[in-house]
Amino acid sequence: MTEKKLPYTITGMRDGERLSSRVVEEEIQRAIEAGHRQLTIQAFGQHGIGGRLWKTNGETVHIRIDGHAGQRTGSIGYPGTFIDVLGPVSDDVGWLNAGAVITVHGHASNGVANGMAQGKVHVAGSIGARGMTMTKFNPRFDPPQLWVLGSAGDYFAEFMAGGVAVICGHAPQNPENVLGYRPMVGMVGGRVFFRGPHKGFSQADAKMVPIDDETWRWLSDGLREFLTAIDRVELLETLTMREEWQLIRARSPQEKIGAPRRSMADFHQNVWDKHLGKGGLVGDLTDLDRSPIPLITHGELRRFVPVWENRKFKAPCEATCPSGIPVQERWRLVREGRVDEAVDLALAFTPFPASVCGYLCPHPCMTACTKGSAFMTPVDVSQLGRASIQAKVPDLPPLSGKRIAVIGGGPAGISTAWQLRRKGHEAVVFDTAGTLGGKIASVIPNTRIPAEVVQKELDRAAEVIPHVHLQQRLAQADTAQLVADYDFVVVAAGAQKPRTLPIPGKERMVTATDFLLQAKQDQAKPGVRVVIIGAGNVGCDVATEASRLGAKEITLLDVQEPASFGKEREDAEAAGAIFRWPVFTRQITDAGVELESGELIPADTVIISIGDAPDLDFLPDDVATERGYVMVNDDYQTSNPKVYAIGDVVRPGLLTDAIGAGRRAAETITEILAGKRPGADRKTVIDIKRISLEYLDPRIIEYEDMAQCGSQCSSCGTCRDCGICVATCPEAAISRKAGEGVEFEYVVNPERCIGCGFCAGACPCGIWDLVENTPMG
Repeated sequence: MTEKKLPYTITGMRDGERLSSRVVEEEIQRAIEAGHRQLTIQAFGQHGIGGRLWKTNGETVHIRIDGHAGQRTGSIGYPGTFIDVLGPVSDDVGWLNAGAVITVHGHASNGVANGMAQGKVHVAGSIGARGMTMTKFNPRFDPPQLWVLGSAGDYFAEFMAGGVAVICGHAPQNPENVLGYRPMVGMVGGRVFFRGPHKGFSQADAKMVPIDDETWRWLSDGLREFLTAIDRVELLETLTMREEWQLIRARSPQEKIGAPRRSMADFHQNVWDKHLGKGGLVGDLTDLDRSPIPLITHGELRRFVPVWENRKFKAPCEATCPSGIPVQERWRLVREGRVDEAVDLALAFTPFPASVCGYLCPHPCMTACTKGSAFMTPVDVSQLGRASIQAKVPDLPPLSGKRIAVIGGGPAGISTAWQLRRKGHEAVVFDTAGTLGGKIASVIPNTRIPAEVVQKELDRAAEVIPHVHLQQRLAQADTAQLVADYDFVVVAAGAQKPRTLPIPGKERMVTATDFLLQAKQDQAKPGVRVVIIGAGNVGCDVATEASRLGAKEITLLDVQEPASFGKEREDAEAAGAIFRWPVFTRQITDAGVELESGELIPADTVIISIGDAPDLDFLPDDVATERGYVMVNDDYQTSNPKVYAIGDVVRPGLLTDAIGAGRRAAETITEILAGKRPGADRKTVIDIKRISLEYLDPRIIEYEDMAQCGSQCSSCGTCRDCGICVATCPEAAISRKAGEGVEFEYVVNPERCIGCGFCAGACPCGIWDLVENTPMG
């Protein structure tokens, strides 16, 4: 005998500690893979011993279990597996058994052979409740078998669908009832042999039949094999007295058909209406049709009706985009091969589709993408953004005669003026700079966005927006005159006053804005050692530029965990910048930055980057401010109804926030000029639970091109025209109706629809909603 054929012992206890069921199963699987075929398991309540041994190369495996076997012994057992349990077992022995032979030398608890499809379970005692329930039978294989020396517990053979159970009735738990309470309920297949008294079974599902000679021979041979397996051969003569055995089998579907029942229509006509009059008890109150409602209803009798809600809701990406760009609509156009239209569509929402969507935006749309809820990679909108550099100036409507002054030529002011001109209103930008652009042109490093991209988008905006180059700063009187001369004034002056620290040596600090302005022209000379006070995204831009201009030791300080994120943080870290927090600055000296702890950080240049504050001295007194910022309502209207304020004069924020605020302010002004109530047509966000992501490929972690991006967009709230609802409707109640041009809709025939909701469940985009039908009467 080779070493691999000798019994191999696995213990469920190690160093006085019980091993988990998972660890014991892993050891059993390793032993099988190593070629061991005779295993002895010293069990301490571990579950699932002996199951799922399918890596045996067709060889038989014998498992002996000593000690206390836990639940589901031999579960999902495989053909060729032989398990001997030297004692009782816990619940669900042989659960989903697929071919193993399991012998229990004692009692078995509840759920014996539950769901068993093949194999055998021998029990040398009695079993608990719900044994042999929901068994299966495949005609290609031998039926599953359960042999019990004692008796069965309650609900035995419940929903049994195949196989053979043998209850010997020897030393039963209940000598007056060997089959337990309510056996064979829902039984649809299989046979049960039993010996001993019982107290009934489900006559609707099963019936007693005689045992013929062939069946008796099978039972006799099986008893000999069973008694041999449990070492009780001495009982063979006692248990093979034919007259003591009975046989129950499942009724066929034809045998379950009972006596005909009176129809509801007949009852209404010949009993109800005959005695109470037409309409019964409420016949004098309503003339509603009170005929019986069919089991499957159509038309107005449906409890629920499907509603096609195409474009009723915003997609999460659109809702979180500060500029409100319907990203899912752009990807729809890409899918349809209309890439030029997808590129141009962005200009309806922002004058900077390439600069922002392609380079500068942190992409909250991708963060909110429904695919993220299933841990799938969001669609890469930056590809579509960068392609938008080719977008052309849209056709503009004639001027309406309404004039709006915009104070500030940065991204927020340009956004407002752009949107107003698109709606037919003249918007004039007033700015002290010679050209439009503000910080997007003068401060943001070229390492983050190519200069030619910004310039091309600014040139496009300049074709549309009149620009007044102010030679001096506005005073209160100048602004008041603008309010009088124009229909509305939008303040988008930004934050121009750098914040600083009231500490000794503050005059030695360079502001982040000044440094970035010089760095943009390659005129800054930061030296080798640079310390940046403030580790936000602007501070990270400073660090990246300082590295480009020769700095070798770059340190960013902050009083709290840095708020920087995204590409700015990544680029700063890639440049070797060190982030330190929380630290507090005591003073700036010729040698560097001295901290409150007394530590001195050497520095050739110290740059302060803790934000900028707006300069509001030019605002009229009737424009309310609070803590240095302009107070506005949800539509960016100030306390003066003719004056709006957006961007950093209202609150610090991202570049994309300022652009989005400009669009919203322009929308509000346009709505007021048209005599509409601002915000009346705003849509809500679609519930992502309505979206089915199963149609998308979860393996994609990087998108090759725009075509792949478009194909993998879930198109939340916008119909993809896929026709899945038509294909899945069991009643063929949905059809596609073509509209003008590329427009279409899907319509429901109420006389065919049963309100099952298959359309809503299968729709990838969440377009279909199942709503309660309108009550009758």
